[in-house]
This record gives sequence, C-alpha cells and structure tokens, in this order.
Amino acid sequence: MKMDTGSFNPGRREFIARVVPACALACFSAGDMFAMPAAGEEKPIQQDLHTFDKEFDGKLTYRQYMDGRYKEFIWLAKALDGEWGEERTIEFLKRITAEKMTAYGRKQAISLADNSFESYVRQFRLGYGNTLKMNIVEDTPAAFELEVTECIWADTFLRAGAAKIGYASVCWGDYAWAESFNEKITMVRDKTLMQGHECCNHRYLWKG
Repeated sequence: MKMDTGSFNPGRREFIARVVPACALACFSAGDMFAMPAAGEEKPIQQDLHTFDKEFDGKLTYRQYMDGRYKEFIWLAKALDGEWGEERTIEFLKRITAEKMTAYGRKQAISLADNSFESYVRQFRLGYGNTLKMNIVEDTPAAFELEVTECIWADTFLRAGAAKIGYASVCWGDYAWAESFNEKITMVRDKTLMQGHECCNHRYLWKG
C-alpha cells in the first residue's frame, strides 16, 4: 500500500515526533543510559578496544546498542525520503527536531538552579567518554567552544548511509537547544562529523 503523502494528522505527527532522535536528549538528559556513571558505578576499563566497542550492558557494545536503537528510525526516514523526496523529508525532520529541542531546552532551564551561560556550558565540561571524544578549545565567561573529533551518533548514521538524515534529526537540534535554554546564548558551527568534516566545532556565545 502506498503511503499517504498528504498532511499528517495530529496522531501521525505525534507518533513520528516521538521516534525522531535528538543528540542532546540522548547525550545529556537526566537518567539517560549514556550519562556519566555515578561514583562507585564505573565499569572496568577495556583499554584494548575503541570506546564505542566497549561493553554497554553486558550483552551489547555501545556501537551495537546505537545500531539497534536507530535502525527502525533510519528505515522510516528513508521510506519517507522515497515517498516525499529528500528535500521535503529533511525539512520535516529539521522542523520536528527543532520543536523537540526547543521544548527540552526550556524544560531544562526551569529544572536547573538558573539558566545562565555558566549553567549551560557546565554540562559539557563533565565529558562523555563513552559517546563523544572532545576537546575544550575556549572557555571564557562570554564564549565556550568544543571540538568534537568522534561522535557515536555520527558513527551510527554514517555507517547506515544516512548522513543527511542524521544531521537533520540529531545535529540540527543543537541550535534550538541553546537558544531555548536562554535567548542570550547563540551557537555557531560550520563543521560537523555528520557532514563529513574532521570535527564538530560547537561554539557558544553569550550576549549578556
């Protein structure tokens, strides 16, 4: 049966919005599986393996977990691409991702003690060794820059041949997240691993 390519009714749109991934939600939301472990809960270091190939839950590696987590989503996005065409699909994914991350940024700002620039960038200083490899390039009261050289989300989507889908449904939400946390925060970026660059150069500016 051919998929209806007309406008989605609220039920359909709500369903698709729930399955669209967002990097920030997966990386930094409270209680997420990829968050840094609490003191005393650290797993033994497996130094002979790449970080993404280390044990995740006793059965799967981080890479295997991510492949399974996004397999159905990538299939769905590619199906939409076949029905709608690439341009319409990518714009749809960007819109849904921006909406989701705007809601998340606002919720996070309310849940934290304050929504200052310092409060926002502090979460990046903790590091996320199992999912991202990154260096802090600049850290001042008015500017904070990260250079991400390895990202498990980019690894997952690139190996699946879905780079544009990954950029629209993961990377694109970073802009909305920063601005919705505090309208005085702006993210500037012109490189991403998902787009084939050597790094992601996230730069956050404070206009306080």
